[in-house]
Amino acid sequence: MSDRLEAQFAFLNEADRLKSVLRATTLVDGSRPENSGEHSWHLALYALVLADQAGPGVSIDRVIRMLLIHDLVEIDVGDVPIHSQNGTAHASDETQAAEAKAADRIFGLLPADLASSLRALWEEFEVSQTPDALFAKSLDRVQPVMANLMSDGGTWVTYNVTHDQLESRVGVKIAKGAPGLWDWVRERTLNWFQR
Repeated sequence: MSDRLEAQFAFLNEADRLKSVLRATTLVDGSRPENSGEHSWHLALYALVLADQAGPGVSIDRVIRMLLIHDLVEIDVGDVPIHSQNGTAHASDETQAAEAKAADRIFGLLPADLASSLRALWEEFEVSQTPDALFAKSLDRVQPVMANLMSDGGTWVTYNVTHDQLESRVGVKIAKGAPGLWDWVRERTLNWFQR
């Protein structure tokens, strides 16, 4: 029992480091960058509040669990903004390999049963093929969009993002898991970009 608790607390203490990882996206008031711990919490709240936007067969409990752990790898890799370097670094083979290595290390702190179940949940999110993962990925993409809208462009201004880039890098993923949500958000982004 004490070995199991030792491993569980080692993981939880390591997870606390996520609060020190600063993201490109700011808080909605634009006052400072959000950290990845805040982002993960906010996404879990997004899933709870926007559950009615999920498609058939989506388990919101699983989506919340997925969102709570999806960015733990940023403890080692940091935030890789989707609009940085023309959007290529975010999904590069190098970034994916670094994230997989980080997942090995971080989830490896846990007892074997928890390590394998949480690692599998993280991989499901990364691959984004199941209804749960598609909805989770949609929320992960829509939250920064809302923050940018609320902070008068935020990272769109920083990275000189066009609406076409937003559509191709973000909109498609939101629409895939939550089409009604993207329809609503897209209208607001169009209004912002057309100003």
